[in-house]
Amino acid sequence: MLSFRTFIKDLGTIRTSMLLAALLFIAGGVAGWVGTGDLQQLLYQQLQGLGQISGDLRESSNPQLSFFIFIFLNNSIKSVVIIFLGALLGILPALFLLINGAVIGYLIHLNAIQGQDLFTLIVKGLLPHGIIEIPAIIIACAFGLKFGSRVLSALFRAGRRSVGEANGWPDFMRQTLTASIWIVILLFVAAIIESTITFWLLS
Repeated sequence: MLSFRTFIKDLGTIRTSMLLAALLFIAGGVAGWVGTGDLQQLLYQQLQGLGQISGDLRESSNPQLSFFIFIFLNNSIKSVVIIFLGALLGILPALFLLINGAVIGYLIHLNAIQGQDLFTLIVKGLLPHGIIEIPAIIIACAFGLKFGSRVLSALFRAGRRSVGEANGWPDFMRQTLTASIWIVILLFVAAIIESTITFWLLS
């Protein structure tokens, strides 16, 4: 039930949600790149907050361990919680994707206009861990979006649901459990990479 093969098979049942999640993330990235005014200020504040946390972690007695613990707990807890918060009609997973995409888009754009080396930022700073972390977050949000669509469908069909539709919930909840476990494992690997390889490349 919790095998990686089962997890991959389950992803095939949420292909539409995964596509939507990827598009929302990309849309957020584009918005972050072209954003102005209040959006730009909001994203700048997000980056300032991350910069402050990064500075505090670097000053700890063991920066790499501190980075690993913070990155892993932050990403894994948020990703698992966002799956189940998707029950609120999928609104929060959609916002989560847009905001995270926007922060990355804004970060890349900010470095570009400041004349920074984008190769270093993308290939050294984002790609090593992001190749695992970003898909894992998109998958988590895709399950959250699917959760929201199922709740919305159930609300519209209240009182006239078929037995098949009712029986579909246990299987979906099993899928969310399997997904949660494998998403945490993937984010664990990504956190190791980010706190070691990425940390070393950017030092």
